[in-house]
Amino acid sequence: MLSEDHIPALKRTYLFSALDEDQLRTVLTTAVEVNLAEGRLLFEQGQPAERFYLLTEGQVKLYRLSEEGDEKVVEVIKPGRSFAEAVMFMSAHCYPVNAEALVDSRLIGFSSQTFLNILRGSVDTCLHMLGVMSQRMHWQLSEIDSLTLHNATYRLAAYLLRELPERGCGPQQLSLETPKQVIASRLSIKPETLSRILTRLARDGLIEVKGSQITLLDLERLQALVDGE
Repeated sequence: MLSEDHIPALKRTYLFSALDEDQLRTVLTTAVEVNLAEGRLLFEQGQPAERFYLLTEGQVKLYRLSEEGDEKVVEVIKPGRSFAEAVMFMSAHCYPVNAEALVDSRLIGFSSQTFLNILRGSVDTCLHMLGVMSQRMHWQLSEIDSLTLHNATYRLAAYLLRELPERGCGPQQLSLETPKQVIASRLSIKPETLSRILTRLARDGLIEVKGSQITLLDLERLQALVDGE
Protein backbone atom coordinates (compact mmCIF):
# COMPACT_ATOMS: atom_id res chain seq x y z
CA MET A 1 0.00 0.00 0.00
CA LEU A 2 1.30 3.44 -0.90
CA SER A 3 1.51 6.15 1.71
CA GLU A 4 -1.51 8.40 2.28
CA ASP A 5 0.89 11.27 1.59
CA HIS A 6 -0.11 10.76 -2.07
CA ILE A 7 -3.75 11.74 -1.41
CA PRO A 8 -3.35 15.54 -1.89
CA ALA A 9 -1.67 14.98 -5.29
CA LEU A 10 -4.39 12.54 -6.35
CA LYS A 11 -7.12 15.03 -5.48
CA ARG A 12 -5.59 17.49 -7.98
CA THR A 13 -5.96 14.93 -10.78
CA TYR A 14 -9.23 14.95 -12.71
CA LEU A 15 -9.69 11.19 -12.46
CA PHE A 16 -9.51 11.13 -8.66
CA SER A 17 -11.29 14.42 -7.97
CA ALA A 18 -14.59 12.51 -7.76
CA LEU A 19 -13.39 10.26 -4.93
CA ASP A 20 -13.66 10.90 -1.20
CA GLU A 21 -10.76 10.17 1.17
CA ASP A 22 -11.94 6.66 2.07
CA GLN A 23 -12.19 5.79 -1.62
CA LEU A 24 -8.73 7.25 -2.25
CA ARG A 25 -7.30 5.10 0.54
CA THR A 26 -8.88 2.05 -1.08
CA VAL A 27 -7.29 2.96 -4.41
CA LEU A 28 -3.89 3.27 -2.74
CA THR A 29 -4.10 -0.25 -1.25
CA THR A 30 -3.43 -1.78 -4.68
CA ALA A 31 -1.30 1.01 -6.16
CA VAL A 32 2.37 0.51 -7.04
CA GLU A 33 5.25 2.86 -7.80
CA VAL A 34 7.04 2.38 -11.11
CA ASN A 35 10.47 3.72 -12.11
CA LEU A 36 10.97 3.75 -15.86
CA ALA A 37 14.35 4.46 -17.47
CA GLU A 38 14.58 6.57 -20.62
CA GLY A 39 13.59 4.54 -23.68
CA ARG A 40 11.94 1.74 -21.70
CA LEU A 41 8.43 0.56 -22.52
CA LEU A 42 5.76 0.67 -19.83
CA PHE A 43 3.29 -1.36 -21.90
CA GLU A 44 2.72 -2.37 -25.51
CA GLN A 45 -0.25 -2.06 -27.82
CA GLY A 46 -2.50 -5.13 -27.44
CA GLN A 47 -1.17 -6.07 -24.00
CA PRO A 48 -3.86 -6.86 -21.37
CA ALA A 49 -4.58 -3.68 -19.40
CA GLU A 50 -4.76 -4.34 -15.68
CA ARG A 51 -3.57 -0.90 -14.57
CA PHE A 52 -3.80 2.77 -15.46
CA TYR A 53 -1.15 5.30 -14.49
CA LEU A 54 -0.38 8.72 -13.06
CA LEU A 55 2.92 10.29 -14.09
CA THR A 56 4.70 12.04 -11.22
CA GLU A 57 8.09 12.79 -12.84
CA GLY A 58 9.46 12.75 -16.39
CA GLN A 59 7.68 12.34 -19.73
CA VAL A 60 5.96 9.39 -21.40
CA LYS A 61 4.92 9.22 -25.03
CA LEU A 62 1.89 7.25 -26.16
CA TYR A 63 2.18 6.05 -29.74
CA ARG A 64 0.94 3.56 -32.30
CA LEU A 65 2.87 1.74 -35.00
CA SER A 66 1.52 1.35 -38.53
CA GLU A 67 1.82 -1.93 -40.43
CA GLU A 68 4.86 -0.40 -42.14
CA GLY A 69 6.45 0.34 -38.76
CA ASP A 70 5.91 4.10 -38.86
CA GLU A 71 5.39 5.71 -35.46
CA LYS A 72 2.51 8.07 -34.76
CA VAL A 73 2.67 9.88 -31.42
CA VAL A 74 -0.82 10.13 -29.94
CA GLU A 75 0.06 12.11 -26.84
CA VAL A 76 2.99 13.19 -24.68
CA ILE A 77 2.16 12.76 -20.99
CA LYS A 78 3.65 15.21 -18.50
CA PRO A 79 3.71 15.13 -14.68
CA GLY A 80 0.30 15.32 -13.02
CA ARG A 81 -1.48 13.60 -15.91
CA SER A 82 -3.14 10.19 -15.79
CA PHE A 83 -3.39 7.89 -18.79
CA ALA A 84 -4.78 4.50 -19.91
CA GLU A 85 -7.84 4.95 -17.67
CA ALA A 86 -10.31 4.83 -20.58
CA VAL A 87 -9.37 1.17 -21.19
CA MET A 88 -11.30 0.29 -18.01
CA PHE A 89 -14.55 1.08 -19.81
CA MET A 90 -13.75 -0.72 -23.08
CA SER A 91 -15.10 -4.15 -23.93
CA ALA A 92 -11.60 -5.33 -24.82
CA HIS A 93 -9.33 -4.56 -21.87
CA CYS A 94 -6.15 -4.18 -23.91
CA TYR A 95 -3.91 -1.14 -24.28
CA PRO A 96 -4.62 0.55 -27.65
CA VAL A 97 -1.17 2.24 -27.73
CA ASN A 98 2.44 1.77 -26.67
CA ALA A 99 3.82 3.79 -23.73
CA GLU A 100 7.54 4.65 -23.62
CA ALA A 101 9.55 6.89 -21.30
CA LEU A 102 11.11 9.86 -23.13
CA VAL A 103 13.30 10.53 -20.07
CA ASP A 104 13.79 8.76 -16.75
CA SER A 105 10.28 8.77 -15.28
CA ARG A 106 8.34 7.86 -12.15
CA LEU A 107 4.73 6.74 -12.14
CA ILE A 108 2.03 5.34 -9.91
CA GLY A 109 0.11 2.38 -11.30
CA PHE A 110 -3.46 1.82 -10.13
CA SER A 111 -5.55 -1.34 -10.28
CA SER A 112 -8.34 -0.90 -12.82
CA GLN A 113 -10.45 -3.52 -11.06
CA THR A 114 -10.19 -1.72 -7.70
CA PHE A 115 -11.25 1.56 -9.31
CA LEU A 116 -14.20 -0.09 -11.09
CA ASN A 117 -15.34 -1.67 -7.81
CA ILE A 118 -15.44 1.79 -6.22
CA LEU A 119 -17.54 3.14 -9.09
CA ARG A 120 -19.96 0.20 -8.87
CA GLY A 121 -20.49 1.00 -5.19
CA SER A 122 -21.41 4.67 -5.58
CA VAL A 123 -23.87 6.25 -8.04
CA ASP A 124 -22.78 9.75 -6.96
CA THR A 125 -19.15 8.96 -7.74
CA CYS A 126 -20.15 7.60 -11.15
CA LEU A 127 -22.11 10.75 -12.00
CA HIS A 128 -19.22 12.98 -10.91
CA MET A 129 -16.87 10.86 -12.99
CA LEU A 130 -19.10 11.20 -16.05
CA GLY A 131 -18.96 14.97 -15.67
CA VAL A 132 -15.18 15.26 -15.50
CA MET A 133 -14.66 12.71 -18.30
CA SER A 134 -17.13 14.64 -20.49
CA GLN A 135 -15.02 17.78 -20.04
CA ARG A 136 -11.90 15.83 -21.00
CA MET A 137 -13.66 14.44 -24.09
CA HIS A 138 -14.55 17.96 -25.27
CA TRP A 139 -10.88 18.94 -24.94
CA GLN A 140 -9.83 15.91 -26.97
CA LEU A 141 -12.38 16.69 -29.69
CA SER A 142 -10.89 20.17 -29.90
CA GLU A 143 -7.48 18.56 -30.32
CA ILE A 144 -8.80 16.39 -33.17
CA ASP A 145 -10.22 19.48 -34.89
CA SER A 146 -6.85 21.19 -34.55
CA LEU A 147 -5.01 18.24 -36.11
CA THR A 148 -7.43 17.67 -38.98
CA LEU A 149 -8.91 21.05 -39.90
CA HIS A 150 -5.92 23.41 -39.64
CA ASN A 151 -2.59 23.78 -41.39
CA ALA A 152 0.82 22.92 -39.96
CA THR A 153 1.72 26.52 -39.07
CA TYR A 154 -1.49 26.87 -37.06
CA ARG A 155 -0.82 23.61 -35.22
CA LEU A 156 2.74 24.59 -34.29
CA ALA A 157 1.77 28.11 -33.21
CA ALA A 158 -1.05 26.72 -31.06
CA TYR A 159 1.33 24.18 -29.54
CA LEU A 160 3.92 26.82 -28.62
CA LEU A 161 1.28 29.02 -26.99
CA ARG A 162 -0.15 26.02 -25.10
CA GLU A 163 3.26 25.10 -23.74
CA LEU A 164 3.74 28.48 -22.05
CA PRO A 165 3.40 28.02 -18.28
CA GLU A 166 1.63 31.39 -18.15
CA ARG A 167 1.06 34.36 -20.43
CA GLY A 168 2.97 37.51 -19.52
CA CYS A 169 3.95 40.78 -21.14
CA GLY A 170 6.85 40.95 -23.57
CA PRO A 171 8.92 38.04 -24.93
CA GLN A 172 8.30 34.68 -23.28
CA GLN A 173 10.91 31.93 -23.12
CA LEU A 174 9.96 28.32 -23.61
CA SER A 175 12.11 25.22 -23.16
CA LEU A 176 11.11 22.33 -25.43
CA GLU A 177 11.66 19.33 -23.15
CA THR A 178 10.11 17.00 -25.73
CA PRO A 179 12.31 15.99 -28.70
CA LYS A 180 11.36 17.86 -31.89
CA GLN A 181 10.69 14.66 -33.84
CA VAL A 182 8.18 13.62 -31.16
CA ILE A 183 6.51 17.05 -31.31
CA ALA A 184 6.31 16.74 -35.10
CA SER A 185 4.64 13.33 -34.85
CA ARG A 186 2.24 14.62 -32.21
CA LEU A 187 1.23 17.51 -34.50
CA SER A 188 0.97 15.22 -37.55
CA ILE A 189 3.68 17.03 -39.50
CA LYS A 190 7.05 15.85 -40.79
CA PRO A 191 10.20 16.79 -38.81
CA GLU A 192 11.60 18.71 -41.78
CA THR A 193 8.31 20.65 -42.04
CA LEU A 194 8.55 21.51 -38.35
CA SER A 195 12.08 22.85 -38.89
CA ARG A 196 10.98 24.92 -41.89
CA ILE A 197 8.09 26.48 -39.96
CA LEU A 198 10.33 27.32 -37.00
CA THR A 199 12.81 28.94 -39.41
CA ARG A 200 10.04 30.96 -41.11
CA LEU A 201 8.54 32.11 -37.80
CA ALA A 202 12.02 33.19 -36.67
CA ARG A 203 12.66 35.02 -39.96
CA ASP A 204 9.33 36.84 -39.56
CA GLY A 205 10.30 37.97 -36.07
CA LEU A 206 7.69 35.95 -34.18
CA ILE A 207 10.15 33.67 -32.38
CA GLU A 208 13.85 33.14 -31.71
CA VAL A 209 15.27 29.62 -31.68
CA LYS A 210 18.44 28.51 -29.87
CA GLY A 211 18.50 24.73 -29.73
CA SER A 212 15.66 23.58 -27.48
CA GLN A 213 15.14 27.14 -26.17
CA ILE A 214 12.48 29.15 -27.99
CA THR A 215 11.64 32.75 -27.21
CA LEU A 216 8.17 33.83 -28.28
CA LEU A 217 8.85 37.41 -29.36
CA ASP A 218 5.40 38.43 -30.55
CA LEU A 219 2.53 36.70 -28.74
CA GLU A 220 -0.11 38.81 -30.49
CA ARG A 221 1.00 37.77 -33.98
CA LEU A 222 1.30 34.13 -32.91
CA GLN A 223 -2.22 34.27 -31.48
CA ALA A 224 -3.41 35.87 -34.71
CA LEU A 225 -2.06 32.84 -36.63
CA VAL A 226 -4.12 30.58 -34.35
CA ASP A 227 -7.20 32.78 -34.67
CA GLY A 228 -6.89 32.81 -38.46
CA GLU A 229 -6.44 36.56 -38.68
